[in-house]
Amino acid sequence: MAEECVPKDLDPKEMGEEELWELINDNRHRISLGVRPCILIPYLRQARVLNEMDEDEILSCHNLTNRCMRTSHMLDLLRTQGKNGGMALLESLMIHYPALYTQVTGHKPSTEPSRFSGLIKYSELTEYLVRAVTGMQKELQEARNEASKLRAHGASLEADISQMMEQEMKSRTLRTDNERIQRHLCSLQREVTKLKDEKCDLYIRYTAAIEEKSAVNGRLHELNLQVYQLQTELQNAQAENEFQRQRSLKSVCPESPQLQDEVRSLRCQLVKAEKLDPARQDILAQDLAEAIDSQVELAEQLRSYREENEQLLRDKKKLLDQNESLSLQVQQLTLDCKMHQEKNTVIQNQMKALQAERDQAYQSRDEAQAMIARVLAEKDTLRCQLVELQEKVFSLQTKRSSTELHQSSEETEGGWDSPSSSSDECPVSCRRRLCRMDAINPSMVSCNSECEDGATCSVRSRNAEPPSPESLRRRKEILYAESSSEAAETDSLLDDFVLLPSVVNEGMQTFRLSSRRRSSSHSLSRSSVPPFLMRSRPKAIRVSGRVLSISFQGEALLSQLAVVGGNKTGVFVHQVTEGSAAHTVGISPGAQIVEVKYEKNQKALRMVLEDSTLEEAMWALGQVAGICHLSLRPRQDDYEALLQQLQSSETSSGDSFYVRVNMSLAAGPGGTLAVSCNDILHVTNTRPAGIDDSWCASHVHPCQLLDLQSGTVPNYYRAQRLLIRAIEDMSFQAKKSEKGERVMTQNTQKTVRIVSTGRQGRNPLWVSVEEEKSASAESDATSAPKSCVTLMPYTLVTPRYPPVCRPVLLLPSVLGRILDKKLASWQGFQLCEPEVLSSSEHAAQLQRSEILEEVEQGGSRCYTLQSVEKVMKKGIHCVLPLGLDCVRRLQRSEIFPIIIFIGQSARSARKLRSKLHRHSQTEEQLLACSRSEEPLLDKLPCLYHSVDPESWCDQTSLLTSLRTIIWEEQKKIVWVEPDLW
Repeated sequence: MAEECVPKDLDPKEMGEEELWELINDNRHRISLGVRPCILIPYLRQARVLNEMDEDEILSCHNLTNRCMRTSHMLDLLRTQGKNGGMALLESLMIHYPALYTQVTGHKPSTEPSRFSGLIKYSELTEYLVRAVTGMQKELQEARNEASKLRAHGASLEADISQMMEQEMKSRTLRTDNERIQRHLCSLQREVTKLKDEKCDLYIRYTAAIEEKSAVNGRLHELNLQVYQLQTELQNAQAENEFQRQRSLKSVCPESPQLQDEVRSLRCQLVKAEKLDPARQDILAQDLAEAIDSQVELAEQLRSYREENEQLLRDKKKLLDQNESLSLQVQQLTLDCKMHQEKNTVIQNQMKALQAERDQAYQSRDEAQAMIARVLAEKDTLRCQLVELQEKVFSLQTKRSSTELHQSSEETEGGWDSPSSSSDECPVSCRRRLCRMDAINPSMVSCNSECEDGATCSVRSRNAEPPSPESLRRRKEILYAESSSEAAETDSLLDDFVLLPSVVNEGMQTFRLSSRRRSSSHSLSRSSVPPFLMRSRPKAIRVSGRVLSISFQGEALLSQLAVVGGNKTGVFVHQVTEGSAAHTVGISPGAQIVEVKYEKNQKALRMVLEDSTLEEAMWALGQVAGICHLSLRPRQDDYEALLQQLQSSETSSGDSFYVRVNMSLAAGPGGTLAVSCNDILHVTNTRPAGIDDSWCASHVHPCQLLDLQSGTVPNYYRAQRLLIRAIEDMSFQAKKSEKGERVMTQNTQKTVRIVSTGRQGRNPLWVSVEEEKSASAESDATSAPKSCVTLMPYTLVTPRYPPVCRPVLLLPSVLGRILDKKLASWQGFQLCEPEVLSSSEHAAQLQRSEILEEVEQGGSRCYTLQSVEKVMKKGIHCVLPLGLDCVRRLQRSEIFPIIIFIGQSARSARKLRSKLHRHSQTEEQLLACSRSEEPLLDKLPCLYHSVDPESWCDQTSLLTSLRTIIWEEQKKIVWVEPDLW
């Protein structure tokens, strides 16, 4: 594209301004994408086409969010410089981006002097190229270091890969073992199936045997019945036969022959029966013996079957256990295999990425080496040309030695207005360089000019005069011997600034600026400043990042400007009075006042207003008298957003902070808010319109950051006076009687919380005044700081939201140790147990402040932070059997306990008499402990809950109310005070 836009034979120096910028605009997208402004800006600054304000705008403007936008804005600024801006841009591209220069112009980059436009002197160009080579060497060293790091990282990754390969081999062996175990498991399952089939056959045979046995038993029972019937019949027949025989013997009747025949027949039958019965009996006996034998055999078979069944059940159980263990091993092995596969995949991806990075690093290293070789070659050519030019300069210098004295005298008489006579002879334009001067104290009217020997001057001299011959002869040695001075000079560009005469003085008073001369003969004094050194603003403005430091006459500063804002948004300049000193130096609305410095009573004071309230800021600005130094930060968007909120009545000011009230105030006229001691207030305006010495505040919801009832409260200083007056009234009333003393003691704990601080300053809430140490005020360095009233009516608090259940601390400690175990026995509570520590662990944790309390003095059993955190991780309340000393240690570790103080009286102590005696305590000890610990509660940096002694009747009701209180306190916001010492 560049070759199509511009012919190769057309030199950019021969092109007109419009053609040159048309060429640049055609390649604007390519330049915006491929150029980093921070690399080109030093050359553009050296060519004087960009100034310091342009550099700060390009690199620090918040509207330019990316590199392309910064590069495009730089091109717009260079367009305003005409052809010089375009030529300087192309020369910087030729030095730093040769490939892009070739694409834009169609020419190859060259370091010949004829290829440069002459915007930079030859010596300055050489110096810049030396710096560029040094920077490239540093970049090359960084690239080498990065490559060595990548190689080391690659070696470590290769070691990891070897380890992973070993693990993969192990996983393969595990997979083979798994497959072998699965095959063995399948064979065992087949054997188990066979055993189950055999067991089923045995069950069938066993059932058939039982049926046969039942049939044999039935048959045996029938045979027994038959034998019994036959025996009965036989006995009856014998009895009847005997009866007939006796009867026949006693009475002989005429029919005896017949009877005898019958008797004979009966005897024959009886003989037959007797002959027949033994055979039957033998048969029956034989059948019975066979049945008994079969029964015994069946019983033996049944017993053997039962033993086999039991053995099979045991084998089955063992096989099931083995099956479960093998299945678990299989699952574990599959998970391990999946994990190893995922790791291998991740490592392979990382290896691919590392290989790509390594290839890219090698490529960049090769490019850097080629570039360095090219730059070194160019450096050698430039060095040779520099030596030739120096020889020419030395020859010209010897020819002009006769006329040098005459020229210097003419220059002295003509001053800044007379032209230099040597300008015609010098081939390069000899316009004097800008003189960089140190800042001058505004209180000084004039200063003596300084002079130095020309031998001490170098090629980096800041004077406007040309260098001496001695300096030129040392130029080559200084260029290579003082390479480290480049960074120092760059830093000094930000630190040095010129301060011109004060605007308040109406006369045309001028300062005499000190300048260092390169000539060893004399120094010239000038009555007026050159026109090109004059600034549009008559005051010193020092730019430090995005903060501007402005010095001007700040007498009655609040009449010169008005401010808005507060500690939340910052204090902004709202209005500036026209014609005032603040308006003259260029202060405009929308700038945030960061700090103010001024002198008072021969002391340098510094007030930081970045986070101060509007009330403190207006007081600080009202104290300024004489010369002041304001540090401003431009924040126009935030200022406009604040104005929109003020106009829409979303907020009344830029103040927003939370305080804990340390005294009770009754409601009054004019919307005065009624507050009690330990209330939390949200202050939204410290300078309400039409109300003096008051703040706009509102009560805060205990569980959410919501404002409730709003009103006004006394500001810090008026509330401090009211607190002192209340303490004086209570101390006066306490002297009347002993009874009155007891009453006032109780009321003091309810209405006043005495809090003091070790901060020395006007307002302990906002410490903004600091005395700066100065060499001119050595006598004040040993003076003691002024004391101030340390009673605090309000203390700053910050909200905290504990994510888990908070620990519970019951007071007084005597009663707490009695109720702790009862409370810990409920669900959701656990008692904190002490840990046994060795001597080394005890010393280490004691040094880290992790020991809350020791069970025995010098013992090894201690309550530690770890024991409390262990219980809290379970999501339950940790009951602390400790005292008040553990609260601050817990809060340092971001643990905020729920503190419950159970108020005691003689009546309430009598309710716990039996419990106290059981723990070897008395009522007097409980009351004494309550009286000693109750005043210490006000010194805690957090709120606590008090239980009235008349709100419970026995231990059960007290524990029930404690559980309700803990549940309510867990939902509340924890308000924490900062360390006041």
